[in-house]
Amino acid sequence: MASQSDHKATIIDGKAIAQTIRSEIAEEVRNLSQKYGKVPGLAVVIVGSRKDSQSYVSMKRKACAEVGITSIDVDLPENVSQDDLIANVHELNVNPDVHGILVQLPLPRHINEEKVLSEISIEKDVDGFHPLNIGKLAMKGREPLFLPCTPKGCLELLSRSGISITGKKAVVVGRSNIVGLPVALLLLQANATVTVVHSQTPDPESIIREADIIIAAAGQAMMIKGGWIKPGAAIIDVGTNAIDDSSKRSGYRLVGDVDFQEACKVAGWITPVPGGVGPMTVAMLLKNTLDGAKRVIAQ
Repeated sequence: MASQSDHKATIIDGKAIAQTIRSEIAEEVRNLSQKYGKVPGLAVVIVGSRKDSQSYVSMKRKACAEVGITSIDVDLPENVSQDDLIANVHELNVNPDVHGILVQLPLPRHINEEKVLSEISIEKDVDGFHPLNIGKLAMKGREPLFLPCTPKGCLELLSRSGISITGKKAVVVGRSNIVGLPVALLLLQANATVTVVHSQTPDPESIIREADIIIAAAGQAMMIKGGWIKPGAAIIDVGTNAIDDSSKRSGYRLVGDVDFQEACKVAGWITPVPGGVGPMTVAMLLKNTLDGAKRVIAQ
């Protein structure tokens, strides 16, 4: 009989699954174009010249081009006033060629993020963070127009890997507005029994050890050890943490919130970092943009 040390978790290949989804989206975009002569449009608003924001935005623009979605670029200076930024958002709200609006975060300190995001039309809120979309997600029997991209990607990874959620014990590690909170609501909607572990939770290990499904989104490098994991559990690791590694040219490497090597010996399924959740976030942004366009174009 194989010993515990011979066990190897199934790796959930987020890159491959995201590529499949992109191909499906490209096919639907072609169909829209042939049938109605229109394609989805995503407006990406970036303020200032932060290197990380610039690279995220160029990745999103490239992804749009790959599936045939038109990318409308709005580049604003670091010192743009809040009123001018909101005026730009309002213009995009009424532009019929724009079906999704993405304001790249973080914004400069002098701008109130919450105020700007709430000005985005709910019909074009492809990030899924409008208070009305989140509010509907939190209520039984209500349908948000869009789901936040990373949480939606997490559930898509589970479903496309054949992992059932109904009746399972799911533990979400982290309670951020971007991942932890909405992913807990989505799991609840999918009929899991959900526990949220956070910085004030005593003895998180004992709670995580009971989980059939773990969504790790705490932003703490390798905090979840192999001994914390129930044998056969499914792990979606949202964490992206840089740790020092002198063997790398950059001087660091990226790791998740889960100790990947240890977890592989116990878990049933696990996402790698990088190459797990990351590619899915962009794929879900494209899917949300397509869905927004279909609601308008196919009317």
